[in-house]
Amino acid sequence: MESVVIFEDDDIVVVAKPAGTYVHASPGHETGSLADALAATRPGMKSVGSAERPGVVHRLDADTSGVMVFAKTRRAYFSLREAFERHDRVRKTYLAVCHGAPSPNEGTLRTTIGRKPWDPKRMAVDVPDGKIAVTHWSVLGAHNGIALVEFRIETGRTHQIRVHAAHLGHPIAGDPLYGDAARDRRMRPRPVRTLLHAVELAFPHPATGKTVVFAAPPPPDIVYA
Repeated sequence: MESVVIFEDDDIVVVAKPAGTYVHASPGHETGSLADALAATRPGMKSVGSAERPGVVHRLDADTSGVMVFAKTRRAYFSLREAFERHDRVRKTYLAVCHGAPSPNEGTLRTTIGRKPWDPKRMAVDVPDGKIAVTHWSVLGAHNGIALVEFRIETGRTHQIRVHAAHLGHPIAGDPLYGDAARDRRMRPRPVRTLLHAVELAFPHPATGKTVVFAAPPPPDIVYA
């Protein structure tokens, strides 16, 4: 599945990223990234940011689907990077299919998150040199041991929602790093990816300064899990 352009103007392009797509080139995935595909038809983007990450302002894991914004100009790039780093009017909302429902139905988790010293591929809460991570959750529905949970994050730490969901005792279905493989196997259909979707993104437009909001409808594996 290819990405879908939700909105585009002279400064930004907003897309719905499909699951399984890498945002930018990385070791082992040097070609076929979303950033490269966008820059191929928008040559001006090639000089925005770095050559390896043209136009990239923020990231989603390869398995995660949903809404993203890319910068088309250097002015937009620096404006958006500053907004995302300072969390200035940036609001990120996700939907996740979790094993079980967090209790209470709504709450906030505030921890530090950092890399595990003994396993640098994984993140964990309350590790040395961790950074503050704040996640709000709201249970939207639950049945047969599966819950649809809305997560809104104030920070953008690596794997933040996945780590916090597991820390709550309700890992995201299909998550190969922080999930529960035994419970995944009992699901019908069995998840083939981490069932996490970036459903809404709000940020200040780099040209006007006004807050803009974009959404990407959840794919079938989120809706019908």
